[in-house]
Amino acid sequence: MISVFVGLAAVMVIIVAALHAYFLVLEMLLWRTPLGLRTFRMTKEAAESSAVLAANQGLYNGFLAAGLIWGLVAYGVATGRPILTFSLLCVIVAAGGACQELSLNRVVFLLNVNLLADGRAEFRLYLLLQRGIVLDI
Repeated sequence: MISVFVGLAAVMVIIVAALHAYFLVLEMLLWRTPLGLRTFRMTKEAAESSAVLAANQGLYNGFLAAGLIWGLVAYGVATGRPILTFSLLCVIVAAGGACQELSLNRVVFLLNVNLLADGRAEFRLYLLLQRGIVLDI
């Protein structure tokens, strides 16, 4: 049973890493192309004026992907858990910053999954409110 969860975790990490590698290519290499203009609904002028910022953002996304790939390939899901956890937390923080303008009263959901020695999984859901209040559900 544990191997199923480990395999699922590896697949999810690969998906997140692949998305961030795609974001790197899109923001660093394709920003001024028709695909980049369509994706971000920009004019050529807007793309030209924001190209340096997009390249910086793309590089950041590349580092997120690199951290995930490094943790997974070099150490695996179980042994590389600290690296993967750090990298995924960076992804969550980046997503929270990107969505900050959506709501001043935003709530962040964190799902913690612990694989127990007897093969069971323990799930805990945390709600992090803007004022630093944590609700353990």
